Amino acid sequence: MTQPERHDAVAEWADDLAGPADAMSPPTVDAEPEPARADADAVGAPTPDETPTTLLPASADAAGDEGPPVPHDAPVTAVLPAPDAGAPFWRNAVTRSLAVVGTVRDRMPHPARDSTPTEVIDTRRDLAALEARDISAWFGDHLVLDRVSLTMPAGAVTALIGPSGCGKSTFLRILNRMHELVPSASLAGEVLLDGEDIYRADRPLTDARKSIGMVFQKPNPFPAMSIYDNVVAGLRLTGASVARDRKDELVETSLRRAGLWNEVKDRLRAPGGGLSGGQQQRLCIARSLAVMPRVLLMDEPCSALDPTSTRVIEETMLELVSDVTIVIVTHNMQQAQRVSTQCAFFLASQGKPGAIVEYGDTDAMFSEPIDARTFDYVNGRFG
Repeated sequence: MTQPERHDAVAEWADDLAGPADAMSPPTVDAEPEPARADADAVGAPTPDETPTTLLPASADAAGDEGPPVPHDAPVTAVLPAPDAGAPFWRNAVTRSLAVVGTVRDRMPHPARDSTPTEVIDTRRDLAALEARDISAWFGDHLVLDRVSLTMPAGAVTALIGPSGCGKSTFLRILNRMHELVPSASLAGEVLLDGEDIYRADRPLTDARKSIGMVFQKPNPFPAMSIYDNVVAGLRLTGASVARDRKDELVETSLRRAGLWNEVKDRLRAPGGGLSGGQQQRLCIARSLAVMPRVLLMDEPCSALDPTSTRVIEETMLELVSDVTIVIVTHNMQQAQRVSTQCAFFLASQGKPGAIVEYGDTDAMFSEPIDARTFDYVNGRFG
């Protein structure tokens, strides 16, 4: 194509976009008002002697706050500048093209007026009850738990108390299928989450881990990972997926629920291993909450923390219990009284496997226990 032919093609393309020359000049206002037309309310409706340059359908949201709403199928008409006789032809072509583009841009829905609601991550789920039925556990030939049955009510904190070696932590690990990871371990019985056995053969292991989270005695964040990546790591480990544009919201929501957001919001890309012990433990709680579990298991989460950090963790638990059922193992009797509504006392007699001696309301167990062994333990006479 020669240079003159290219110039002619550009001019022809601009003319196609602009429409007839009559549509290029801004409309004039006559001294006498025009007779009302049936389509007078339509934005950009043409007069009988006009042919509009139709670009694309108008959006009702594009009308802005003034005037009547724009019909969905109303055409958008570009008002193009008159050509400058003294300017090169290509400048007129570009000017008219930019006017078309600007009209399209101006008629696009504005984000602030977009009626589509922003999707918010909803952390509220139906509260789940957890029930263990006739749980027995072995390490090799050694029986460590013998026919333990326990109901952990939905929306409550259940504390497991008892001296070391009575099987509390083993029982807790059975509740989310961690016991089976030990090569010599075996078990019998059922663990029911809302009536469904999590050990059912056709139920994937990751399904149980998503529904039942775990926080360990010693904080275990990934030290080289950032705080942000530590939170979302739980998604990868459980096979869950979240859209990239929702990850920021999920990280903030999880850290807020764990009571850590205000302390780390300005350093989310700093290593998780650089936090204090109490902050690391809350980061681990946030990581567990990111997959939105229905039950949260906590194995002595405050045993390595100072009193101030312990208080913060306990406050976090009391805030979470409205959304998540919590089961905690603790050797701190005062902590069990402060945070739990239900309590189970485990005991292993010498040479015998662990079993539940007494279970019930926490206040009743500490004030008026039924079994004398419970009274002795909660009052510090042994253990």
